[in-house]
Amino acid sequence: MKRIMIIGATGVFGSRLATLLNHETNIMLVLAARSKPKLQQLLDRLDARHGFAIIDRDQINGEDLQNIDLVIDAAGPFHKGHDMVIQASISAGCDYIDLADGREFIANIGQYDGAAQKAGVAVISGASSIPALSHAVIDKLRHGWSAIDDIYVGIFPGNRAPRGLSVVQSILSYAGRPVRVFKNGHWQHLTGWAGLHRRNIPFAGKRWASICDTPEQDLLVEAYKPAGSAEFYAGMELSILHLGLYILSLPVRWGWLNTLEPASKALLWMSRQFLPFGSDIGAMDVQIKGYNASGQPRTSRWALRADANHGPNVPIFAAAILARRLAKGIALPKGARPCHGLIRLQEFEADFAQFGIKTIMQENAAPQRSALLERIVLRFPIASRFLSV
Repeated sequence: MKRIMIIGATGVFGSRLATLLNHETNIMLVLAARSKPKLQQLLDRLDARHGFAIIDRDQINGEDLQNIDLVIDAAGPFHKGHDMVIQASISAGCDYIDLADGREFIANIGQYDGAAQKAGVAVISGASSIPALSHAVIDKLRHGWSAIDDIYVGIFPGNRAPRGLSVVQSILSYAGRPVRVFKNGHWQHLTGWAGLHRRNIPFAGKRWASICDTPEQDLLVEAYKPAGSAEFYAGMELSILHLGLYILSLPVRWGWLNTLEPASKALLWMSRQFLPFGSDIGAMDVQIKGYNASGQPRTSRWALRADANHGPNVPIFAAAILARRLAKGIALPKGARPCHGLIRLQEFEADFAQFGIKTIMQENAAPQRSALLERIVLRFPIASRFLSV
């Protein structure tokens, strides 16, 4: 039986991961967080064999991870580059997985490769919707292709989905600030939470989308070498929240403020006042354009729809898949790396089915364009600085 510690076990993602792994016969969970009462409430809902530990991820050390086979960091935020859990895992000789979405955090994960190899442990970062699932999708979509021109990845949670402080902090850290994006064949700096456009997602409807600062932009270019663009967008379901954040980000864009991050708690509270509105439908959208083996142009698309607030489960599936592998005696690859190329798309299907999550794949799908926005840009070219079509 493998002892797996989940840090941030009482949070939005950690509690769902604990529930998902609860009945795995070869896994004993050690649930870790700062609050004992919250941990006890979670334990009361799970199998009695599991345990808990009071741990602050910013003060953790190797002694806290003795007799642990795998630690999964589901706490965050990761954009500040905190690496105490990684250092503690390597020191204790246990494998490490995180659900990180911080761009610099994942980009720099390779710096731990030597230490991880020497300790004989795996350090895997980004075992979440991106890059683990998104890259599994792209690998499926591009099978047999000779080249890729453009990649588009978008994530669109339903408004009623639970939201945590770390997610809000991550978004506000780049809203209005320059974001490095590979577009039109070269790297350029665009504005975070700008690039406003409407995305029509198969069986999920239209959602607002804006530029995000994630590790995906770097990893997509590194892994797939697109000739044209590699873009990642996200959007809030309610226009008042999505466009409201765009407006709030303007003082940052104009240089009046350095960041919106200090307002994280206030904006999180404000967003929660709108929870009764909108839907509980989350979506994910991946589209690629390129050429098949014969050099013919192709466009392929994959989309996901998660009803009944099951969307927040999607980011935990990759970590759960890797944890189950370890529990079956399949060693995780030693060394430090992003979670790219480690999981195939079909490995997600059982968890999709368990939560009633629907997916669709379209070959030669029509490229996503907004006719209205195209007309605006044609008539007023300066609008291209604010809108993406």
